[in-house]
Amino acid sequence: MPYTWHPSRDHLEHSNVARLMRTLGASTADELRARSVADIAAFWDTVVDDLGIEFRTPYTRTVDLDRGIAHTEWFTGGRINITDAALTRWARRTPDATAVVHETEDGAVRALTFAELDGQVARVRAGLRAHGIGRGNAVALHLPMTPEAVVALYAVVGIGAMAVPLFSGFGPGAIASRIRDADAKAVITAAGTVRRGKAVGMLPQVREALESCPGVDLVVVVGETRDAEVSWARLLEADPDPSVEDTSASDVLLLAYTSGTTGRPKGAVHTHAGFLVKTASEVAYGFDIAPGRTFCWITDMGWIMGPLSVFGTHANGGTLLLYEGSPDVPDTDRLWRLAERHHVSMLGVSPTLIRTLRAVSGQPPSADLSSVRVLGSTGEPWDPESYDWLARDVFGGRVPVINFSGGTEVGGSFLCPYPVENISSCSLGGPALGMDVDVVDDEGRQLRGSVGELVCRQPWPSMTRGVWKDPDRYHEAYWSALPGLWRHGDHALVDEAGDWFVLGRSDDVMNVAGKRVAPAEIESVLAVDPAVAECAVVGVPDPKKGEAVWAFYVPSPAAEDTETVAARLRRRVTEEVGRPFAPARIVGVEQLPKTRSAKILRRAVRAAVLGTDPGDLSGAENPDAVEAIRLRVKASATSGQEGGGGAVEAV
Repeated sequence: MPYTWHPSRDHLEHSNVARLMRTLGASTADELRARSVADIAAFWDTVVDDLGIEFRTPYTRTVDLDRGIAHTEWFTGGRINITDAALTRWARRTPDATAVVHETEDGAVRALTFAELDGQVARVRAGLRAHGIGRGNAVALHLPMTPEAVVALYAVVGIGAMAVPLFSGFGPGAIASRIRDADAKAVITAAGTVRRGKAVGMLPQVREALESCPGVDLVVVVGETRDAEVSWARLLEADPDPSVEDTSASDVLLLAYTSGTTGRPKGAVHTHAGFLVKTASEVAYGFDIAPGRTFCWITDMGWIMGPLSVFGTHANGGTLLLYEGSPDVPDTDRLWRLAERHHVSMLGVSPTLIRTLRAVSGQPPSADLSSVRVLGSTGEPWDPESYDWLARDVFGGRVPVINFSGGTEVGGSFLCPYPVENISSCSLGGPALGMDVDVVDDEGRQLRGSVGELVCRQPWPSMTRGVWKDPDRYHEAYWSALPGLWRHGDHALVDEAGDWFVLGRSDDVMNVAGKRVAPAEIESVLAVDPAVAECAVVGVPDPKKGEAVWAFYVPSPAAEDTETVAARLRRRVTEEVGRPFAPARIVGVEQLPKTRSAKILRRAVRAAVLGTDPGDLSGAENPDAVEAIRLRVKASATSGQEGGGGAVEAV
């Protein structure tokens, strides 16, 4: 596979990761990777020193394996609060530097310096303490991506409480289940937000949720309030509280909830020191953020990228740009103009967003993107055409795509390319620094050149300390399949050239006529077609093949009739992947179910086909898409059109 990035002299000499290489005496990125896992304690000590992370009380032991790998402790004996380490540090050193910039869909802009951010955090900290919220309490944050979300996050963890970030688009049931699971004592929310030009109420969802959450003692609202609620403006009237709680390295920082396919959501437990060190290293070495550079990732505080963006950017003294709304509203050039207007250094995008922008215009934007030094991506596999369009046509091959893969429970990335190495199209590069990851078969034996399970052989600082209040679930999810190895639940491939690729969740991988194939492999073929704006592939039980491939696509403006498109798509898959993998059914749909961060919910598509429970859809932006697919499939079944090679339909 051709390289889309060759490191520039500037990246080779002046990037943060190049500095780390010199410190460790590594001449290549792969040599640095090897050194980072040869002695994990020594490596993470070096990271702490290199990034100037300050502990109130120095730790006495970097990594403690006394209770086994599944219960590793980090930086034992140390005391540190992430508010001090990521915010107060820069409020003292560079008080006038910009910490946060916020822009809305209508173009309104606000900004806070580090001094101003620190001042607001101190006032909210005082207000929370005055209402009896303190060390060890859980506080749910249900906020859009605004400065208030950043202030609230720092204020909560600064008093030693546990932050519980919630997706801003959650409904009452999803909010209530997480509040109850976390035993939250307080909720901070907003009256609403604006998305795609429409007002979206948030407070009504919280009020309904709280009817089944009797343990909540305090509700703070940015905007309108009722008598039993406290306004955000009122909190900001408090005298600043200069005292940041003296927390230990292993004190709980946040509970990051993931949406499980069944059962109640899982609360991943992250700690002050571990989460700080890992996220700071991600943003420094992968995304090359430093003082004076601006980090922008279109995300939500309820996803792990929200807290990672805040803490990782500020730990490195950078500026965080928040965008409240949809990145393609009011038009498809909005993302590029945002980067131009705010001189963005690191721009985080999703493959789905880039596919959408490419399908609409197909032409590189006219905005001045010269400030962009690094592109970030995570969450789903790329197709080569969209990746290459972004890297080659939009950025002229001068910017690396740091396509990294990890997860909520990881607290960062497992796999990550770096700006100092050649990067192939769609590649994840290799193991992230300090991450002893591998691809293995069902017996734990290393695989190269074939698909296997993604695992990690050694612990890392931000590894979740467990599933909140459910230790059995933690062991079952990550440690039971391959004893001694963290099984992440993704299928991955290391090809002959040594490039790494994540091909999707293990339960998404299809077994067609005895051969395993990942949806991404077929989707990348479908996405090339000009008629396809978005697509998803799922496996459906088949008496002959075990599973048959069904493909769903959103037509582009250039799409012909469904039968013509379907015939062409089947031919493409047959030629490029093989006849057994040609879709048994191809369905045109108006939309595919996705999360707010643009990840397509394949399990929900498959459930719609099978008529089964799609699981937790509380994180979906458009759950109605699942029902639309379900109704269409049901209608086709009753009309005698179910299954069969070459069947095509339009929804």
